[in-house]
Amino acid sequence: CNQCVFAVADYVFFENSSSNPYLIRRIEELNKTASGNVEAKVVCFYRRRDISHSLIQLADKHAKELEEEKENPTETELTEKQKHQLRHRELFLSRQYESLPATHIRGKCSVALLNETEAVLSYLDKEDTFFYSLVYDPTQKTLLADKGEIRVGPRFQADVPEMLQEGEADDRDQAKLEEKLWDPECPLTNKQIDQFLVVARAVGTFARALDCSSSVRQPSLHMSAAAASRDITLFHAMDTLHRHNYDLSSALSVLVPAGGPVLCRDEMEEWSASEAAMFEEALEKYGKDFNDIRQDFLPWKSLTSIIEYYYMWKTTDRYVQQKRLKAAEAESKLKQTAAVIPPFKLLLLLLLSDSNKPNPNQISMTNGKMATVNGAGPGAYHAAGGGRACESCYTMQSAQWYSWGPPNMQCRLCVSCWMYWKKYGGLKMPSRAEGPEERTSPSPASNESRSRGHAPRQSNHMVPMRNSGSPKSSMKTKQAFLLQATRLTKLARHMCRDIIRLRRAARRPFVPINCGAIKAESGSPIRSAGPVGHTLGIPFTQLYFLF
Repeated sequence: CNQCVFAVADYVFFENSSSNPYLIRRIEELNKTASGNVEAKVVCFYRRRDISHSLIQLADKHAKELEEEKENPTETELTEKQKHQLRHRELFLSRQYESLPATHIRGKCSVALLNETEAVLSYLDKEDTFFYSLVYDPTQKTLLADKGEIRVGPRFQADVPEMLQEGEADDRDQAKLEEKLWDPECPLTNKQIDQFLVVARAVGTFARALDCSSSVRQPSLHMSAAAASRDITLFHAMDTLHRHNYDLSSALSVLVPAGGPVLCRDEMEEWSASEAAMFEEALEKYGKDFNDIRQDFLPWKSLTSIIEYYYMWKTTDRYVQQKRLKAAEAESKLKQTAAVIPPFKLLLLLLLSDSNKPNPNQISMTNGKMATVNGAGPGAYHAAGGGRACESCYTMQSAQWYSWGPPNMQCRLCVSCWMYWKKYGGLKMPSRAEGPEERTSPSPASNESRSRGHAPRQSNHMVPMRNSGSPKSSMKTKQAFLLQATRLTKLARHMCRDIIRLRRAARRPFVPINCGAIKAESGSPIRSAGPVGHTLGIPFTQLYFLF
């Protein structure tokens, strides 16, 4: 079963919480720990729900610009449902690595770089398929276009000018045009050209025999002949023919001038053994980042020389041997780790049964009746037929139900929609319990106060919250209440205003209040208002304590 075998470079679902959506990662390494367990070193991918609102706006702007640049934009207008579900398929690549237990893998998925020539709607037709076009830096909180962009499309094609009519003058600047280096309609036959190239190789071999440094690097005649047969010798021979108008006698005299035979060397011969070893070490460390290789390892070499050497080095036997050695090491490492990873058929069963561990979001059935949803009390509303409808697809029948969303909203999902939530991080249809970025286009007025990382979520008072799986669950649910002031309290608010201002005192709780002055002031004017005092029926000096 393909879904049961996981290897390096696979895109997989990881489960870090029973109520949160799966994490999407790419396996880079499988390592055995000292305790005998297996850990996977993975590259992190982020969903839209994991990044700030301002970056979501930036990503939407980038997608809109790409759509406008297309010569043939998408003809079919997307429905609101399709737009909603496509947001769940968009990911953001990061350069961040982390290590996770291999036992938390819950299945495979597919992630691809979005090609501007393909229809984004095609991703909705494929199960467990995602796309990305931007790279997210979780440290700097930035989004950048991926360097691996495939340059396909009209923007990257050459503009072919109109063909000149016969006798029409060519007014182009000849200095800016390409230089002709070979004429395929030359008067020489293929046999004559091949004979001239053989002579050029022989001259190159003889030149290396006369050169002291070359005789040290290629001590045998066989090695000298092989070096003389490289492309640099053939290019020199053909260029010589072209410059002498394909006159063989004139070209032969140039191959062996008065000072001795011409010696042509390429980068493979110019580099010393120590420089080649440093290049291989740098390539192992930096990959094909030639600027860093030149800066840290080979500053005396030009960038052109390093790049040319790299492509020649790839044609050597040493490169082929290293590639085979790395492949054998990776296969051996994979076999060693595969022996200690639990059977993946068990993982597949855990995926289908949502693990053998009790899921705190699973709604239990007691005596044929549904238990409380998200801790709802006996007064919770239950529709006919055994409970509320699914929050996503509105079905009333399901083999199992899962609580979802803030506890006060009493939402639940069926099995199908719960698996969609786990895989794609949203509902099939916009819901009242989802965040505004899931239902509508981002609003410029929104702030970035929402934290949506993988760290434990906290309320505004820094109190860890139980995550119920909804994007809005990071907001603390509070019981609504109304404070209704009595008439006596309202009357007390208007007394002694020249001595104490209640609002200012409330904002400065550590500043002492002169209680004696308030008592003295509150007694005189209220006693003169006899009818009011008799109506209240209490001593007016006690009104101070109502502040």
